[in-house]
Amino acid sequence: MTPTKWAAPSCARGEVDRAGRLLAQGGAADPLVIGRALDAVNDWRSSHSFPLNTFQMTLRTRSASVCNQPIVAQRLKRTPSIIAKLRRFPKMQLSRMQDVGGARAVLASVAEVESLRELYRRPTKHAFVAERNYIRRPKPSGYRGIHLVYRYRGARAEYDGLRIEVQLRSRLQHAWATAVETVGAFLGQALKSSEGEADWLRFFALIGSMFALDEGTPVEPGVPGDRNELMAATRTAARRLRAKDRLAAFAAALRVSRENEEMRRGDYFLLVIEQIEPDRRSLTIRPYCGHELAAGIGQYQIEEKRLAGTAGDAVLVAADSLDSLRRAFPNYFADTETFVQEMTRLLA
Repeated sequence: MTPTKWAAPSCARGEVDRAGRLLAQGGAADPLVIGRALDAVNDWRSSHSFPLNTFQMTLRTRSASVCNQPIVAQRLKRTPSIIAKLRRFPKMQLSRMQDVGGARAVLASVAEVESLRELYRRPTKHAFVAERNYIRRPKPSGYRGIHLVYRYRGARAEYDGLRIEVQLRSRLQHAWATAVETVGAFLGQALKSSEGEADWLRFFALIGSMFALDEGTPVEPGVPGDRNELMAATRTAARRLRAKDRLAAFAAALRVSRENEEMRRGDYFLLVIEQIEPDRRSLTIRPYCGHELAAGIGQYQIEEKRLAGTAGDAVLVAADSLDSLRRAFPNYFADTETFVQEMTRLLA
């Protein structure tokens, strides 16, 4: 097999930061200037593929040592998400954004997450930057997980200093995050950033705390501390929103098509979501094997530009197989089955 040709940074960091600021500021600008800024951002993002793959391989090995069937995947951050984050944090420089490249492990329990975190306490050649433990101190939205940020240091000097984020989640935490992203996608709201309809934000804060109690982890401030009161409030919020029915409707409204049925192990997958009717969306899955990564990144950039300003979306991810892809990124499939099952169990 032809080896993967990894993209290396070709833009100076100052140019990358200026491009990020320009896109975040928005407003009227010369299309050619916008185009050059997008090219600089895409170049910067693509250059994270090699260090991201390095961290993903380590994460896969370590996850397997603490969990029988971990879910491990990686993704390059979507351009709209990069721009939105720069807008939320105006002082942030794109060259220092910590999650342009992200690897994720989903484990069976919080205990396994903690065990994996202990493995990451070992010294490594890569530079440790920061840890955010959203299990011990959950976000106000209800999000839980552990984020570890590193700067790559290795034999490939051209990638030195590029930052990669490693996310560790339990199965329940992953189900919650999936449901939030699914609802946010269909409503066109950034619920995971605590932006959107108040009723949905409150519901996810409440049910997230129910999940936390079930796993023996802290609940976030602002929700009832008593289990019975919390359960009653969650039931009320779920009924008000018709949460189960609407999640089922979202799944039914998604049409999935595959441009190549031969989904090889180890492929990259380009997921393209488009709105085909006001209440219907389509998901197209295009696989790329290792030596086709450059082509996949190129098509990813084309799809992002084509879908700009629409309700559509595109993301390039890597996973073991199509089944692993679906388990790692169920939100793109509007798959909230695990979330609904666990919510039903806890509120029975």
